[in-house]
Amino acid sequence: MIVIGSGPSGRRAAIQAAKFGRNVLVVERGRRVGGVSVHTGTIPSKTLRETALNLSGWRERGFYGRAYRVKQDISAQDLRARLNMTLDHEIEVLEHQFARNKVTTMRGLAQFSSPTTIDVTCEAGEVHQFTADRFLIAVGTKPFRPDYVPFDGEFVLDSDEILELEELPRTIAVVGAGVIGVEYATIFSALDVNVTLVEPRDSMLDFIDKELVADFTHQLRDRGMTLRFGSKVEKIEKHGPGRCEITLENGRSVRSNVILFAAGRMGATDSLNLEACGLSVDHRGRVKVDANTFQTEVPHIYAAGDVIGFPSLASTSMEQGRIAACQALGMRAYDPPDYFPYGIYAVPEISTVGMTEEEIQERGIHYECGIARFRETSRGHIMGLDSGMLKMIFSLKTRRLLGCHIVGEGATELVHIGQAVLNLKGTLEYFVENTFNYPTLAEAYKIAALDAWNRMPPLEDE
Repeated sequence: MIVIGSGPSGRRAAIQAAKFGRNVLVVERGRRVGGVSVHTGTIPSKTLRETALNLSGWRERGFYGRAYRVKQDISAQDLRARLNMTLDHEIEVLEHQFARNKVTTMRGLAQFSSPTTIDVTCEAGEVHQFTADRFLIAVGTKPFRPDYVPFDGEFVLDSDEILELEELPRTIAVVGAGVIGVEYATIFSALDVNVTLVEPRDSMLDFIDKELVADFTHQLRDRGMTLRFGSKVEKIEKHGPGRCEITLENGRSVRSNVILFAAGRMGATDSLNLEACGLSVDHRGRVKVDANTFQTEVPHIYAAGDVIGFPSLASTSMEQGRIAACQALGMRAYDPPDYFPYGIYAVPEISTVGMTEEEIQERGIHYECGIARFRETSRGHIMGLDSGMLKMIFSLKTRRLLGCHIVGEGATELVHIGQAVLNLKGTLEYFVENTFNYPTLAEAYKIAALDAWNRMPPLEDE
């Protein structure tokens, strides 16, 4: 089996195939294994977030005021120091996993020359040819870079280049209020950079429960972020070092020192010569696959991870890679779960699992909601939290949990309690009748459940 790409889906597929006793080759065109997830995406952005929150003293400002700082003058070098240590550790672990499972890795650019053969061009220019019975395309994505944006790698940047900033700007404009744009916009805001978030649509994060987005939006405005929604970008200009301008179709303009363009990503498939193996891609370079097996239109070629599109999460990509390897090699594989958690590592975090209130209404399900504010918990007071909420949605007929939605500190950790109950078809009674550690933020589950219980009619046999 040949795996092209060593990100979350590629590495999980390669190791799974090796555990089945197959010969596995992983081809990675980057300098080191790990893919976008390790080098420019998941791990770097989350490390940057954690470093920013720690050095800025963000989590303690509820007690000590907005002027509180752990380090007065935070530099880009301060942010990168921790980043480099984290990346080195991640790569070391991954290289050890490959070595322990006898997975062969090779650095080079892979191209199909036939449906069963690839040519790998190494840095020195030599070309090696390999054949395999099965292939997995796991090349991930790259930033969408339209022609009208004057990228220069210094003041007008994409989401990969933002990690190479030489110094923190006073002002930054972020174009694109998707997951990546929102994450970076809020991280820079936590560092007290003046942030303007630009989005042509009237809303952001449309797959998230609207009540959660409303609460999140309020928090962003409350801390001084400027939101420019509902108008397309007409042009982006650079008038000199640190003097950038975005002109919107509605006549308004946004001026900033730096512009981060984060309006989407494209499958990194343009160098694979997919025509030679009989595959095609959509307008964003993504490969079409079967939703359960991850098999492409060419039976012996599979694809997984961001290159196949939504949800483009490192967590789901890992499971897709594992399932794809099992399917490709004729081994037993489980179906992907119906509900998995989304994690948005903004400041504050957002995490959600199950159906949103809007989806439940569309299905015509009779339901009730329960909400808990983090400030209602003792742990919230100890941590100095004045924001954050947990929302659960229950069926009136069966009392089963249908959706769990959290915004606030620790949301991406807390959501797994809701995930377990949801996928095990648990009901409201689980939260009401069970004891939660005190004081914890997880108590919010019981508070939210009691909030819903107080408004729900009793069961017929009660």
